[in-house]
Amino acid sequence: MLKEEHEVAVLGTPQSPAPSTSTVIHVHSETSVPDHVVWSLFNTLFMNCCCLGFIAFAYSVKSRDRKMVGDLTGAQAYASTAKCLNVWALVLSIL
Repeated sequence: MLKEEHEVAVLGTPQSPAPSTSTVIHVHSETSVPDHVVWSLFNTLFMNCCCLGFIAFAYSVKSRDRKMVGDLTGAQAYASTAKCLNVWALVLSIL
């Protein structure tokens, strides 16, 4: 016997004539897509080796635009490209 069935058996059925209602709440999980705008802006201003920081900034802005429209797949693709460009800009600037 389940706990709920045991409680119903002990308490009995509700005595009110009104039917019982239930409420269902749907929680939408929103995936967070990082757009790397701050990192790209930093690379653009301080470590702009071969203009990779500026190109990464452009892809970051495109990623943010796609996220605002609701295209999460496109936003992830642009964010991935921006991250790759930011890594390369950082590595080349450090070397």
